[in-house]
Amino acid sequence: MATISDVAKRAGLSRTTVSRVINQHPYVSEDKKKLVEQAMLELKYVPNSNAQKLRKQSTETIAVYVPRLTNPFFSQLVETMEEVAVEEGFQLLLCQTRYNKQQELNYLQILKGKQIDGLILTSMENPWSEIEPYLLYGPIVLCNDYDYSARVPIAHLDQVMGGYIGTKHLIDRGHEAIVYCSSEPGISRVSKDRQEGYIKAMQQADLKIRPEWMFSDQFTVEGGKRLFYRIHHQKDRPTAIFTGSDEVAAGLIHEARKNGYRVPEDLAVIGFDDQPIAELMGLTTVKQPIDRLGKTAMELMIQQIKSKKMGDARRVELPFELIIRETT
Repeated sequence: MATISDVAKRAGLSRTTVSRVINQHPYVSEDKKKLVEQAMLELKYVPNSNAQKLRKQSTETIAVYVPRLTNPFFSQLVETMEEVAVEEGFQLLLCQTRYNKQQELNYLQILKGKQIDGLILTSMENPWSEIEPYLLYGPIVLCNDYDYSARVPIAHLDQVMGGYIGTKHLIDRGHEAIVYCSSEPGISRVSKDRQEGYIKAMQQADLKIRPEWMFSDQFTVEGGKRLFYRIHHQKDRPTAIFTGSDEVAAGLIHEARKNGYRVPEDLAVIGFDDQPIAELMGLTTVKQPIDRLGKTAMELMIQQIKSKKMGDARRVELPFELIIRETT
């Protein structure tokens, strides 16, 4: 494998001159550039990109932390982020936390070790007070999950409103016995605010909120199937359920129909996100503008990296849309 010394010898120039050409130094003549480029071509020499980035104190890499890559919401979010990043000359490093606090802290060491230029958190497993000290090592942007005490850019949606409009839709359809299911475990602000929206809609309609109709930590198709049986075996069965995920809704509907339930006549179901499965199943859902959310978060991050200014606490809040289909 050719080295920079081999290139210098073939071009008849010093190592310093070759290095300046490789690193696009402005004060090198065109003749010398051509000599170096020809020598590199003949020797099939490829510059060490990691060394170049280190000299520039830039990795041109942005990390995105997601809790679960198999969730279509997060995979679509990341895909949009990557499109924006690539256009700006950055690459993505994906880190899956699996809703694990220690895993998230372990991954934060990547920022501390200057292996990335910045990171985007789509879910927070630890309190912001545990994450904030890492701002000393690079910019952080919050996307989807949020904490208003964080002095960093945030791209998110008003989850209280999301929970409210989904629940109110069921109430407007004549339902009074409504289950709420959270799809976000742990300390997620998303989950807490969405539940607050559910409670707000129920209280405005003067409807009873029963503890046995409040479920949490269900965020997969299998979780939806399990949730159905927990409802099915209750003495006082609800007539409607607001799930926090289209995946959960899909699993629940599958088991309900398998057990002779008619949807929505016996059990109305509303999902969240408007993933592709929602349209296929005719699922009523609260749509999140996932592409806009990912694009906005990545743009906020790149602006932080390029400006090199910390303390930007902009909040970009995007709107929900209720998509009404056959399940309600």
